[in-house]
Amino acid sequence: MKGKFITFEGCEGVGKSRQIRLLEEYLKNHGIKYFLTREPGGTDISEQIRRIILDGNNNAMTDECEALLYAAARAQLINDVILPRLENGELVFCDRFVDSSLAYQGKARNLGYKFVEDVNSLAFNRCMPDLTLFLDLSPELAFLRKGGVDVNDRLETSGEKFHEKVYQGYKEIAEKYKDRVVSIDASGTREQTHAKIIAVLTEKGIL
Repeated sequence: MKGKFITFEGCEGVGKSRQIRLLEEYLKNHGIKYFLTREPGGTDISEQIRRIILDGNNNAMTDECEALLYAAARAQLINDVILPRLENGELVFCDRFVDSSLAYQGKARNLGYKFVEDVNSLAFNRCMPDLTLFLDLSPELAFLRKGGVDVNDRLETSGEKFHEKVYQGYKEIAEKYKDRVVSIDASGTREQTHAKIIAVLTEKGIL
């Protein structure tokens, strides 16, 4: 029996972490078994790679190196965590996945979607999500809600134009993969966004 794989995507500060916490509360209250992981991270090796990627002191990192590090962390997570749990019939949620690389490295870093697809062939060939929830909120509004940029986060400090391109990338991805990606307006209150997420997961037969 194969499980279900659900991913959350969105720009910095959009409220993904908060929505995932609300979803966890819902799942626990309704006795629904699940497993939650994150990207980059989710395994000891992937968490070490995460620290390298996000370290604000690593400003000399090339765009290609960044993309390859994300792919490496993802490959480890897929093999060690995601595929085994899916093969065991589990419901797996992941905070970010390969769509983040398409938006951030493919679009915003100008490496191209094909480059990202090639270096993430393991994901594209063996482990694409059954459903991706894109929390749709512009970077301007997201950072305003968040209270500004985290100066210790290398990606958050990449600049306004970079984050606008990330947002454009996500919009293109949502258009291209309409059968998999559902855009959720995240401009309302956290409770309103949570209700939309539950409605989509219910409609899609996940819950």
